[in-house]
Amino acid sequence: MNLTEEHQETPCVHSNFSCLQTSPTATEMLLYMPVAIVVSLTVCGNLLVIISICHFKQLQTPTNFLVLSLAMADFLVGVIVMPLYFTMWIDPWRCFDILYCTTFKVAAYYFTCISIYNVALIALDRYLALSNPFHYSMKMTVNVTLRMIVILWLYSLIYNMVLFYFNGDFTDMKENITCGECSVTVNKVWAIVDFIIAFVLPCSMIVIINLKIFAIAKKHANKIRSVRKCPKNDHGSMASERKAAKSLGILVAVFLLCLVPYYVSAFVDMYFRNKSVHLAISITAPLVYLNSSINPIIYALFYPWFQRSVKHILTLRICGSESSILNVLERETL
Repeated sequence: MNLTEEHQETPCVHSNFSCLQTSPTATEMLLYMPVAIVVSLTVCGNLLVIISICHFKQLQTPTNFLVLSLAMADFLVGVIVMPLYFTMWIDPWRCFDILYCTTFKVAAYYFTCISIYNVALIALDRYLALSNPFHYSMKMTVNVTLRMIVILWLYSLIYNMVLFYFNGDFTDMKENITCGECSVTVNKVWAIVDFIIAFVLPCSMIVIINLKIFAIAKKHANKIRSVRKCPKNDHGSMASERKAAKSLGILVAVFLLCLVPYYVSAFVDMYFRNKSVHLAISITAPLVYLNSSINPIIYALFYPWFQRSVKHILTLRICGSESSILNVLERETL
């Protein structure tokens, strides 16, 4: 994603052409309405996740702090990236200045990288919790998780700044400003490096870890069926972990469905530049950002703690003096 430009039909370079600066047409206004709905859903949905985990002490677990980090990245995508991207998508004749394009590119690359590695960390967290619960509870503390999150955000920032610098995006800003898009001069070497580091490596981790998680969940299910005299607490714990594995599987599946088509199309575009590949890029690119809208919906459908937290937030019960210690889990775990 980071180093592949989106091609418009007839872009005009800002320094050589005067683009049409017209008022929005009726068609554009109709397109802005669903975009506004999607952006609002992304911002509000992820804000509810952030408030829930920050406010309710029961939810302040290592796993949920990783979910909080993902929700924060999705929230910032909704606040910064999506409005800028869909403005360029809807109004291809508008010219964008250096500040606009720089803000879009830095935010898009940074938050996307954080999201991908965050999902990988969530998968790793669930695998460790299922494979060795005792070791996990002893080693994976809240402080350790918070350090991991800080390292992830710093690593993503440094990596993308280095990528920008060596790819010439900071030194050649004016040449990359066009009407209707914020183009990126593609360096094939760095494009391949970025494709491996920002996509292949974390997505391979996600797929491999989730296959192991499902294998462990299946083993637990077989154990429940074979040992019918197992205590009820063990049954509940195993069932809860299997439910968590299923919910994580849905989250990861949707995540990959949104990202893989674009990254594959972008990589192919480096070697086979034609209209069909460009069309595939323009169609699949919005899915990358729409994933930030889908995640809160997944939480609402499959995580009971989120449903109860939203109910408390919307009914203003969190305004109470002891609302932070309200029970929102009710024997359910993430």
